[in-house]
Amino acid sequence: MAEQAKRQAGGEQALPSVVIKKYANRRLYNTEASSYVTLEDLAAMVRAGRDFAVYDAKSGDDITRAVLTQIIVEEESKGQNLLPIPFLRQLIGLYGDSVQSLVPRYLEFAMGSFARQQEQMRQSVEQAMGGFNPFGGLEEVGKQNMAMMERAMSLFSPFPRKDQANPSSSRDQDELERLRAELATAREQLARLREGAGNEPG
Repeated sequence: MAEQAKRQAGGEQALPSVVIKKYANRRLYNTEASSYVTLEDLAAMVRAGRDFAVYDAKSGDDITRAVLTQIIVEEESKGQNLLPIPFLRQLIGLYGDSVQSLVPRYLEFAMGSFARQQEQMRQSVEQAMGGFNPFGGLEEVGKQNMAMMERAMSLFSPFPRKDQANPSSSRDQDELERLRAELATAREQLARLREGAGNEPG
């Protein structure tokens, strides 16, 4: 995704979406390369910013979402553990909730903002250090961003389910204020990194 954003920012035309067909034997066929591929190959395409869509070879149904979800499950099973358990519980709890329709757009926006922020920070560090990245602090900032997303997700449940008591509006407001404060802190960290890059001797 980041590579695709770079190409678009640089004025390069995005490559056309690749059509992947999934057959009854669960094999995936890349129609552009005329070869069979694996879920790992598709994951590599995602990381490279190459767009693709997966269709059921028999019915023609678009099953891209299911295949992408399967890739995430495969990556998590390898011990990557990118998705925290509390986040997964919150996400599952939102299925069937009155705000379910809002969640996809919010997550898309939040992850887009997260990716742009990480890319800006990476560029600032690379410019300051000549391409060498010694800052382990970026990982910590990433954890903070994920924690912010988890707290933001909890704000998506203002309507109680049967097993929940009525939420306190003041408590939700306090949580929202804390989230805004953390966002402001993240912006300040990014600004300091940019200032440090600009003051670095040439």
